[in-house]
Amino acid sequence: MRIAVVIPYFQRESGPLERALRSIGRQLEVGNLSVIVVDDESPVSAETEVARLGPSPRFPIAVIRQPNGGPAAARNRGLAAVPADTDYVAFLDSDDEWEAGHLANAMTALGAGHDFYFADLLQLGQQVSGFARAGRITVANHPPIGNSAVLHSYIGDMFDQIITGNVIGTSTVVYDFRRFAASRFDEAFFSAGEDYLFWIGCARAGARFCFSSDVEARYGAGVNVYSGSGWGTDGFMRRVQNEMRYRKRLLQFDLDPGQRRFVEDKIVRLRIEFADDVLHRLSHRKVLPMHVLRMQFALDARTLFEMPIHAGQIVARRLRGSAPP
Repeated sequence: MRIAVVIPYFQRESGPLERALRSIGRQLEVGNLSVIVVDDESPVSAETEVARLGPSPRFPIAVIRQPNGGPAAARNRGLAAVPADTDYVAFLDSDDEWEAGHLANAMTALGAGHDFYFADLLQLGQQVSGFARAGRITVANHPPIGNSAVLHSYIGDMFDQIITGNVIGTSTVVYDFRRFAASRFDEAFFSAGEDYLFWIGCARAGARFCFSSDVEARYGAGVNVYSGSGWGTDGFMRRVQNEMRYRKRLLQFDLDPGQRRFVEDKIVRLRIEFADDVLHRLSHRKVLPMHVLRMQFALDARTLFEMPIHAGQIVARRLRGSAPP
Protein backbone atom coordinates (compact mmCIF):
# COMPACT_ATOMS: atom_id res chain seq x y z
CA MET A 1 0.00 0.00 0.00
CA ARG A 2 1.22 3.50 -0.81
CA ILE A 3 1.09 5.90 2.16
CA ALA A 4 1.65 9.67 2.07
CA VAL A 5 2.40 11.58 5.28
CA VAL A 6 1.34 15.24 5.30
CA ILE A 7 3.11 17.57 7.76
CA PRO A 8 2.17 21.25 8.13
CA TYR A 9 5.30 23.04 9.31
CA PHE A 10 5.84 26.25 11.27
CA GLN A 11 8.53 26.38 13.97
CA ARG A 12 10.66 29.08 15.56
CA GLU A 13 13.39 26.69 16.74
CA SER A 14 15.27 23.82 15.13
CA GLY A 15 14.72 20.24 16.18
CA PRO A 16 10.99 19.40 16.26
CA LEU A 17 10.61 18.58 12.58
CA GLU A 18 13.80 16.51 12.53
CA ARG A 19 12.46 14.44 15.44
CA ALA A 20 9.08 14.04 13.73
CA LEU A 21 10.74 12.82 10.54
CA ARG A 22 13.00 10.41 12.42
CA SER A 23 9.90 8.91 14.05
CA ILE A 24 8.54 8.23 10.57
CA GLY A 25 11.82 6.51 9.72
CA ARG A 26 11.34 4.17 12.70
CA GLN A 27 8.03 2.81 11.41
CA LEU A 28 7.94 -0.99 11.22
CA GLU A 29 6.79 -3.12 8.30
CA VAL A 30 5.94 -0.16 6.08
CA GLY A 31 7.48 0.00 2.64
CA ASN A 32 5.94 2.42 0.10
CA LEU A 33 6.06 5.65 2.07
CA SER A 34 6.50 9.30 1.09
CA VAL A 35 6.39 12.53 3.08
CA ILE A 36 5.09 15.97 2.10
CA VAL A 37 6.19 18.85 4.35
CA VAL A 38 4.38 22.15 3.78
CA ASP A 39 6.52 25.03 5.04
CA ASP A 40 3.95 27.62 6.15
CA GLU A 41 6.46 30.50 5.98
CA SER A 42 8.24 29.05 9.01
CA PRO A 43 11.00 31.13 10.68
CA VAL A 44 13.17 27.99 10.67
CA SER A 45 13.00 26.58 7.15
CA ALA A 46 11.88 23.03 6.50
CA GLU A 47 14.84 22.49 4.18
CA THR A 48 17.21 23.17 7.09
CA GLU A 49 15.47 20.53 9.21
CA VAL A 50 15.35 17.95 6.41
CA ALA A 51 19.08 18.43 5.80
CA ARG A 52 19.76 17.40 9.41
CA LEU A 53 18.55 13.88 8.56
CA GLY A 54 21.59 13.18 6.41
CA PRO A 55 21.81 11.88 2.84
CA SER A 56 19.82 8.64 2.98
CA PRO A 57 16.36 8.81 4.59
CA ARG A 58 14.18 5.71 4.12
CA PHE A 59 11.56 7.69 2.23
CA PRO A 60 11.37 10.61 -0.21
CA ILE A 61 10.58 14.00 1.34
CA ALA A 62 8.98 16.77 -0.71
CA VAL A 63 9.08 20.29 0.76
CA ILE A 64 6.47 22.79 -0.44
CA ARG A 65 6.65 26.44 0.59
CA GLN A 66 3.61 28.70 0.90
CA PRO A 67 2.74 32.10 2.44
CA ASN A 68 1.61 31.75 6.04
CA GLY A 69 -1.97 30.52 6.04
CA GLY A 70 -2.31 28.33 9.12
CA PRO A 71 -2.51 24.56 9.59
CA ALA A 72 -5.69 24.05 7.55
CA ALA A 73 -4.24 25.77 4.49
CA ALA A 74 -0.93 23.92 4.90
CA ARG A 75 -2.61 20.51 5.16
CA ASN A 76 -4.75 21.31 2.12
CA ARG A 77 -1.65 22.26 0.13
CA GLY A 78 -0.12 18.95 1.14
CA LEU A 79 -3.24 16.99 0.18
CA ALA A 80 -3.27 18.67 -3.22
CA ALA A 81 0.26 17.34 -3.76
CA VAL A 82 -0.53 13.74 -2.77
CA PRO A 83 -0.05 11.45 -5.83
CA ALA A 84 -3.32 10.16 -7.24
CA ASP A 85 -2.30 6.52 -6.78
CA THR A 86 -1.87 6.95 -3.00
CA ASP A 87 -3.93 4.54 -0.91
CA TYR A 88 -3.72 6.17 2.54
CA VAL A 89 -2.85 9.58 3.97
CA ALA A 90 -1.47 10.03 7.48
CA PHE A 91 -1.20 13.33 9.35
CA LEU A 92 1.66 14.27 11.65
CA ASP A 93 2.19 17.73 13.14
CA SER A 94 5.75 18.98 13.00
CA ASP A 95 6.28 18.91 16.78
CA ASP A 96 4.87 15.42 17.36
CA GLU A 97 6.38 11.93 17.09
CA TRP A 98 5.01 8.47 16.28
CA GLU A 99 5.71 5.24 18.10
CA ALA A 100 7.31 2.62 15.85
CA GLY A 101 4.20 0.48 15.32
CA HIS A 102 1.78 3.27 14.40
CA LEU A 103 1.57 2.84 10.64
CA ALA A 104 1.75 -0.96 10.79
CA ASN A 105 -1.22 -0.98 13.19
CA ALA A 106 -3.08 1.45 10.97
CA MET A 107 -2.55 -0.73 7.90
CA THR A 108 -3.81 -3.81 9.75
CA ALA A 109 -6.95 -2.05 10.99
CA LEU A 110 -7.73 -0.27 7.74
CA GLY A 111 -7.11 -3.46 5.81
CA ALA A 112 -9.86 -5.14 7.84
CA GLY A 113 -12.53 -3.05 6.13
CA HIS A 114 -12.26 0.37 7.75
CA ASP A 115 -11.72 3.83 6.26
CA PHE A 116 -10.47 6.02 9.12
CA TYR A 117 -7.96 5.18 11.86
CA PHE A 118 -6.89 7.01 15.02
CA ALA A 119 -5.01 6.05 18.19
CA ASP A 120 -4.39 6.97 21.80
CA LEU A 121 -1.68 9.55 22.50
CA LEU A 122 0.34 11.31 25.15
CA GLN A 123 -0.03 15.07 25.31
CA LEU A 124 2.85 17.32 26.27
CA GLY A 125 3.88 16.93 29.90
CA GLN A 126 1.41 14.13 30.61
CA GLN A 127 2.06 10.64 31.94
CA VAL A 128 -1.54 9.49 31.45
CA SER A 129 -2.82 8.92 27.92
CA GLY A 130 -5.39 11.08 26.19
CA PHE A 131 -8.07 8.37 26.23
CA ALA A 132 -7.63 7.80 29.96
CA ARG A 133 -7.49 11.48 30.89
CA ALA A 134 -10.57 12.47 28.90
CA GLY A 135 -12.65 9.41 29.79
CA ARG A 136 -14.60 9.83 26.56
CA ILE A 137 -14.13 6.39 25.06
CA THR A 138 -14.67 3.02 26.76
CA VAL A 139 -12.43 0.61 24.87
CA ALA A 140 -14.33 -2.48 26.07
CA ASN A 141 -17.44 -1.26 24.21
CA HIS A 142 -15.71 -1.59 20.83
CA PRO A 143 -15.02 -5.05 19.36
CA PRO A 144 -11.44 -6.12 18.66
CA ILE A 145 -10.14 -6.43 15.13
CA GLY A 146 -9.09 -10.03 14.57
CA ASN A 147 -6.95 -11.31 17.42
CA SER A 148 -5.44 -7.92 18.25
CA ALA A 149 -5.47 -6.80 21.85
CA VAL A 150 -5.25 -3.11 20.91
CA LEU A 151 -7.05 -2.62 17.57
CA HIS A 152 -10.81 -2.01 17.64
CA SER A 153 -13.71 -1.24 15.34
CA TYR A 154 -15.42 1.92 16.58
CA ILE A 155 -19.09 1.28 17.39
CA GLY A 156 -21.38 4.25 17.86
CA ASP A 157 -22.28 7.66 16.49
CA MET A 158 -18.94 9.26 15.61
CA PHE A 159 -20.63 12.55 14.68
CA ASP A 160 -22.00 12.81 18.22
CA GLN A 161 -18.65 11.68 19.65
CA ILE A 162 -16.78 14.46 17.87
CA ILE A 163 -19.09 17.32 18.78
CA THR A 164 -19.60 16.33 22.42
CA GLY A 165 -16.27 14.70 23.33
CA ASN A 166 -13.81 14.35 20.48
CA VAL A 167 -11.31 11.50 20.90
CA ILE A 168 -9.41 11.89 17.61
CA GLY A 169 -5.91 13.38 17.76
CA THR A 170 -4.79 14.78 14.41
CA SER A 171 -1.29 13.29 14.59
CA THR A 172 -2.74 9.78 14.93
CA VAL A 173 -5.07 9.92 11.89
CA VAL A 174 -4.61 7.66 8.87
CA TYR A 175 -7.46 7.45 6.35
CA ASP A 176 -8.47 5.99 3.00
CA PHE A 177 -7.34 8.63 0.54
CA ARG A 178 -8.99 6.99 -2.45
CA ARG A 179 -12.41 7.22 -0.81
CA PHE A 180 -11.95 10.73 0.57
CA ALA A 181 -9.64 12.22 -2.05
CA ALA A 182 -11.78 15.36 -2.33
CA SER A 183 -11.95 16.02 1.43
CA ARG A 184 -10.24 19.20 2.60
CA PHE A 185 -9.87 21.31 5.75
CA ASP A 186 -11.97 24.47 6.06
CA GLU A 187 -9.40 27.29 5.88
CA ALA A 188 -11.80 29.78 7.48
CA PHE A 189 -10.95 28.05 10.77
CA PHE A 190 -7.40 29.20 11.26
CA SER A 191 -6.56 27.54 14.55
CA ALA A 192 -9.56 25.77 16.05
CA GLY A 193 -12.08 23.29 14.71
CA GLU A 194 -10.70 22.76 11.21
CA ASP A 195 -9.64 19.20 12.05
CA TYR A 196 -12.90 18.34 13.85
CA LEU A 197 -14.88 19.50 10.81
CA PHE A 198 -12.76 17.26 8.58
CA TRP A 199 -13.51 14.25 10.80
CA ILE A 200 -17.21 15.19 10.85
CA GLY A 201 -17.24 15.29 7.04
CA CYS A 202 -15.83 11.77 6.91
CA ALA A 203 -18.32 10.54 9.53
CA ARG A 204 -21.31 12.02 7.71
CA ALA A 205 -20.07 10.44 4.46
CA GLY A 206 -20.28 7.01 6.11
CA ALA A 207 -16.65 6.39 7.04
CA ARG A 208 -16.03 3.21 9.03
CA PHE A 209 -13.86 4.20 11.99
CA CYS A 210 -11.32 2.10 13.86
CA PHE A 211 -8.74 2.85 16.50
CA SER A 212 -5.84 1.63 18.61
CA SER A 213 -5.93 1.76 22.39
CA ASP A 214 -2.12 1.86 22.37
CA VAL A 215 -0.34 5.19 22.74
CA GLU A 216 1.01 5.72 19.22
CA ALA A 217 1.85 9.43 19.21
CA ARG A 218 3.59 11.79 21.61
CA TYR A 219 2.85 15.47 21.35
CA GLY A 220 5.87 17.76 21.50
CA ALA A 221 6.85 21.23 22.68
CA GLY A 222 6.97 23.08 19.39
CA VAL A 223 4.78 25.99 18.34
CA ASN A 224 1.33 25.87 19.89
CA VAL A 225 -1.36 28.09 18.39
CA TYR A 226 -2.53 28.98 21.89
CA SER A 227 0.88 29.54 23.49
CA GLY A 228 1.09 32.93 25.15
CA SER A 229 -2.69 33.30 25.07
CA GLY A 230 -3.44 33.77 28.75
CA TRP A 231 -5.73 36.35 30.34
CA GLY A 232 -5.39 39.85 28.95
CA THR A 233 -3.73 38.90 25.66
CA ASP A 234 -5.06 39.24 22.13
CA GLY A 235 -4.30 35.53 21.81
CA PHE A 236 -6.88 34.69 24.46
CA MET A 237 -9.60 36.66 22.72
CA ARG A 238 -8.69 35.06 19.40
CA ARG A 239 -8.88 31.63 21.02
CA VAL A 240 -12.39 32.39 22.22
CA GLN A 241 -13.32 33.68 18.78
CA ASN A 242 -11.90 30.67 16.98
CA GLU A 243 -13.69 28.21 19.22
CA MET A 244 -16.94 30.17 19.00
CA ARG A 245 -16.73 30.20 15.21
CA TYR A 246 -16.39 26.42 15.30
CA ARG A 247 -19.30 25.98 17.74
CA LYS A 248 -21.56 28.25 15.68
CA ARG A 249 -20.66 26.24 12.58
CA LEU A 250 -21.87 23.11 14.37
CA LEU A 251 -25.29 24.70 14.80
CA GLN A 252 -25.67 24.58 11.01
CA PHE A 253 -25.76 20.77 11.16
CA ASP A 254 -28.91 18.78 11.79
CA LEU A 255 -28.46 18.34 15.54
CA ASP A 256 -30.75 16.50 17.91
CA PRO A 257 -32.03 18.47 20.94
CA GLY A 258 -29.31 17.17 23.25
CA GLN A 259 -26.53 17.99 20.81
CA ARG A 260 -27.93 21.47 20.16
CA ARG A 261 -28.21 22.16 23.87
CA PHE A 262 -24.61 21.00 24.40
CA VAL A 263 -23.27 23.31 21.68
CA GLU A 264 -25.35 26.28 22.79
CA ASP A 265 -24.13 25.82 26.37
CA LYS A 266 -20.53 25.90 25.09
CA ILE A 267 -21.24 29.16 23.25
CA VAL A 268 -22.68 30.73 26.42
CA ARG A 269 -19.55 29.65 28.30
CA LEU A 270 -17.38 31.34 25.65
CA ARG A 271 -19.37 34.57 26.00
CA ILE A 272 -18.69 34.47 29.74
CA GLU A 273 -14.97 33.86 29.14
CA PHE A 274 -14.85 36.84 26.79
CA ALA A 275 -16.55 39.06 29.39
CA ASP A 276 -14.16 37.78 32.06
CA ASP A 277 -11.18 38.70 29.91
CA VAL A 278 -12.51 42.22 29.30
CA LEU A 279 -12.93 42.66 33.06
CA HIS A 280 -9.37 41.45 33.58
CA ARG A 281 -8.06 44.01 31.11
CA LEU A 282 -10.05 46.87 32.62
CA SER A 283 -9.04 45.99 36.19
CA HIS A 284 -5.36 45.96 35.14
CA ARG A 285 -5.71 49.15 33.08
CA LYS A 286 -4.90 47.34 29.85
CA VAL A 287 -5.98 48.67 26.48
CA LEU A 288 -8.98 46.97 24.93
CA PRO A 289 -8.11 45.86 21.38
CA MET A 290 -10.90 47.47 19.37
CA HIS A 291 -10.18 45.40 16.26
CA VAL A 292 -10.72 42.21 18.28
CA LEU A 293 -13.92 43.58 19.78
CA ARG A 294 -15.19 44.48 16.30
CA MET A 295 -14.41 40.96 15.08
CA GLN A 296 -16.27 39.48 18.04
CA PHE A 297 -19.27 41.74 17.43
CA ALA A 298 -19.41 40.61 13.78
CA LEU A 299 -19.14 36.96 14.83
CA ASP A 300 -21.53 37.02 17.78
CA ALA A 301 -23.21 40.31 18.68
CA ARG A 302 -24.75 38.74 21.79
CA THR A 303 -21.28 38.53 23.34
CA LEU A 304 -21.19 42.32 23.62
CA PHE A 305 -24.92 42.86 24.26
CA GLU A 306 -24.84 40.40 27.17
CA MET A 307 -21.45 41.49 28.49
CA PRO A 308 -22.89 43.74 31.25
CA ILE A 309 -24.98 40.81 32.52
CA HIS A 310 -22.08 38.35 32.49
CA ALA A 311 -19.71 40.93 33.97
CA GLY A 312 -22.12 41.61 36.82
CA GLN A 313 -22.46 37.89 37.54
CA ILE A 314 -18.67 37.45 37.50
CA VAL A 315 -18.13 40.35 39.91
CA ALA A 316 -20.87 39.04 42.22
CA ARG A 317 -19.28 35.58 42.33
CA ARG A 318 -15.90 37.05 43.11
CA LEU A 319 -17.32 39.13 45.92
CA ARG A 320 -18.88 35.95 47.34
CA GLY A 321 -15.57 34.15 46.84
CA SER A 322 -17.14 31.45 44.68
CA ALA A 323 -15.68 29.80 41.61
CA PRO A 324 -17.18 30.34 38.13
CA PRO A 325 -19.72 27.73 36.95
